[in-house]
Amino acid sequence: MADPIEQFEIHALPGLDFGEVTLPVVGTVHLAVTNSHVAMTLAFLLVVGFLALVTSNAKVVPGRMQAAGEQLFGLVNGVTDSIIGHEGRKYFPFVFTLFMLILGMNLLGMFLTFTATSQLAVTGTFALLTILLVIGIGFAKHGLGFFLLFWPTSAPVAIRPVVGLIEFLSFLLRPVTLALRLFGNMLGGHIALKIFAGFVVSMGALAAAGGMGLLGLPVAALSMGMVVGLTALEFLVAFLQAFVFAVLASIYLNDVVNLGHGH
Repeated sequence: MADPIEQFEIHALPGLDFGEVTLPVVGTVHLAVTNSHVAMTLAFLLVVGFLALVTSNAKVVPGRMQAAGEQLFGLVNGVTDSIIGHEGRKYFPFVFTLFMLILGMNLLGMFLTFTATSQLAVTGTFALLTILLVIGIGFAKHGLGFFLLFWPTSAPVAIRPVVGLIEFLSFLLRPVTLALRLFGNMLGGHIALKIFAGFVVSMGALAAAGGMGLLGLPVAALSMGMVVGLTALEFLVAFLQAFVFAVLASIYLNDVVNLGHGH
């Protein structure tokens, strides 16, 4: 059975490993075009192409492609509007971009041998961008009043420092949980698929040898059923994880956009 972890290894494409290169300010880096770069670039191009196709020839009565694009647009717009409120439209472009890029990478990973969102560096970058935007908006809108986010006025005065400390630590852990949730779900799902697919191949080869090896046929058939079921589940998870990321990003934005209304 092939190593199920092998599919997550990052490696340079043949002929595109440029070795050590010295760059201004950055210093010496290993420069190469990797399978991770290709997966992310393809996802970006597919998202841009899809949105361009959806909006280039919009009609009053939408076709299937336009209807799909409008459904995705409406879905994320509904999330930002219901969670953030009347200011949600301002932050819709950021949340929608996150949603579409993550969805694109997740779905593309079902067809490639590499899934970009199974890399913690990628999901961590999305989470870091989100939390930096939240902090930036917090200080831009409220100045030092941003720290009121960690001073819950609804709690008794005696325990406010403790609750505030818990809120502060929870705030710092948000990008970690954002990154780990997406990374863990994509990693675990693809490992499970690889394991069951390996059982299909190995048990099928055993059965092909004849004799007692025919006992491997039921195992191969069961594994194939699991592969089909898990594949369908993974497509659902690919969408749900992008949606959950968009929802949580909206919740984090709401905390600072509407600071003072719930504290």
